[in-house]
Amino acid sequence: MSERKQRLLKAHRRNKRIALLVALLVLILIGVLVAWWWVPVLLALGWVAHEAWFADHLFYRPNDDYQYEFAFGTSIQDARIDAQGLLTLDRPAAAGDTLVLEVRLRATWFGRWVDPAVLMGDDRQEFERGVRGRRYLNLSGQADALAAGNLKVRGYLCRVAPEARLFVQANEDFAQRRVMIVAPHADDAELAAFGLYSRCAQASIVTLTQGEIEAEEYQRLGLSLSQAAELKGRLRSWDSLAVPLWGGVDASRCVQLGYYCLQLKPMAAQPAQAFGSRESQQSDIRTVRQHNPLTLPADVDGQPTWHNLVADLKALLEHYRPEVVVTPHPQLDPHADHIASTQALFAAIAISSWKPRQALFYANHLHDNDRWPMGRAGAGVALPPAIEALPADRLWSPMLSTATQLNKAMALGMQHDLQGRPALKKRMRRCIQYWLAGRRWPATGEDEFFRKAVRRHELFWVRDLND
Repeated sequence: MSERKQRLLKAHRRNKRIALLVALLVLILIGVLVAWWWVPVLLALGWVAHEAWFADHLFYRPNDDYQYEFAFGTSIQDARIDAQGLLTLDRPAAAGDTLVLEVRLRATWFGRWVDPAVLMGDDRQEFERGVRGRRYLNLSGQADALAAGNLKVRGYLCRVAPEARLFVQANEDFAQRRVMIVAPHADDAELAAFGLYSRCAQASIVTLTQGEIEAEEYQRLGLSLSQAAELKGRLRSWDSLAVPLWGGVDASRCVQLGYYCLQLKPMAAQPAQAFGSRESQQSDIRTVRQHNPLTLPADVDGQPTWHNLVADLKALLEHYRPEVVVTPHPQLDPHADHIASTQALFAAIAISSWKPRQALFYANHLHDNDRWPMGRAGAGVALPPAIEALPADRLWSPMLSTATQLNKAMALGMQHDLQGRPALKKRMRRCIQYWLAGRRWPATGEDEFFRKAVRRHELFWVRDLND
């Protein structure tokens, strides 16, 4: 994770320790001055309240405004939401595929305890409990209803201010171009871009790491930790090559590079130094490359170095010749492997004879909010928290049909890392949040990514590399 994420986590943990200390002092006073049996009762109630309402990692205040700047060429026009919730514009909306509505929200009293939402036609986009500030709704796919003058925007457990602004951006359909998706780990391509690559006739998928860490679950098979990590790395490497076939991408267009989890950042810091796995004790990346469709520079020595990674990506750019590359957002996504993956890709582009025309950025993790996209599976994807302004890239938010959403959920279900039941504590938290906070999870899978990633939209930030 990035340094900023680490600072946010430290501040969050410090505040939590202070709150626990204050609560402990209050409990001691109650036990001494009132009655001892109140202490276990209040402890149980406090734990339930924490799990229901205070367990989210939200590293900003719900009344902070989101900060967005939109790319040059974006159509901006005033809008208004009347007393019946009907959205009207000061003039007909500009032509475009990606529509974003800037609104101001204010949670009701109940919206402090149950997630507030905004209802737009057949869509529902949820926000932080206690929200009070500027937010951005994704109206992509609602252009016809908006043009017909019958699109309603209504708050659920929140009030939507009548004044609004509509941002319209026009993009080509990037699925009609040659696309290369860079996935730091198996499943990142599916989480971010299954809808895109399943429509794309010329997609290639490059997975950078084996995904071998956190393999304790496989020790139940009688394996040591290093053996379990080696097995998990093999399984997830297989996933990275096999699962895309479900979305129509042949194995001849999928590549597993075999580098090791959480080692990309130190590799970047010492480009000539080899960094083996932290858990499997392996240091030869060729162990998971035998099914790759082409020979790459690092196949010569199998060394997990930054120089080899950049050379591999350069060779892949020149082989697949993508017009569009899809990679983690360099500012939004804080995972260390995701940041380093994008750095390696751009280092390879700099020395490659083939230059892609655009980069599409995605975010499977966030600095500020581990629940985004908030709300339920199948709902739209509102713009993520941006408490610090981001570069003014264009936005592209293609729609996913109901059938594509189901196929995406099934693709996630094939990923070994997203299988299995959550820990007991997480299952208890979900039960409490179901009854007290009104939260819902899909039937397609128990991992949180089935809720977050299977939506009516995918969302990308578009950057023209010629600029």
